Amino acid sequence: MIGKLSGRIDYRGTDHVLIDVRGVGYMVYCSDRTLAGLPGAGEVVALYTDLLVREDNLQLFGFTSLVEKEWHRLLMSVQGIGAKASLAILGALGADGVSRAIALADVTAIKAAKGVGPKTAQRVVIELKDKAPGVMAMGGAAPATAMGEVPASDDFEVVETPVQKITAPSASAQAEALSALGNLGYSPSDAAGAVAEAAGVEPDADTSALIRAALKLLAPKG
Repeated sequence: MIGKLSGRIDYRGTDHVLIDVRGVGYMVYCSDRTLAGLPGAGEVVALYTDLLVREDNLQLFGFTSLVEKEWHRLLMSVQGIGAKASLAILGALGADGVSRAIALADVTAIKAAKGVGPKTAQRVVIELKDKAPGVMAMGGAAPATAMGEVPASDDFEVVETPVQKITAPSASAQAEALSALGNLGYSPSDAAGAVAEAAGVEPDADTSALIRAALKLLAPKG
């Protein structure tokens, strides 16, 4: 299984990149959002990957974070969601957006992805809602573009993309807030919903601010 690739981008297509790793070219399919955040041809990049094996084809899909990769894996487990639909959802919402949408049971957000109808979107939310806390807790993991060394040349320098610089702190704060709320005795689903809602209101909030906001949302009403 190929779980991660580090190399130089040979060329970029409309839905994939060709990554040269020591002279071997790997065609890696990515969401629109991920592609937009990658550097240009000739630059060095690292991506987490997932290999789809079919009788007549092998396809590699690339992700800038373990959270994005895990959501792709879970989305693909839902009936009616194939690789194309999964990448469409991730491209429309991003990994953090998918976490929020599923934690909050926001069917409208999921069906905003191209090719995803209301019934399929509802199925995604119903089947994956209990998975949201676990995936959100992975948010503190290092992005693929900022870890490891590319072995092909000592002159290579891994490029950190703007996408990761924006999303990594928020994801880490959400993961830490989830852990804190869990320690306070809140259920994973309640904690995930509150953290997701708080993060949606204050996307730049740090861990402490997210915990305070989530606790207000979890406080008994009336």
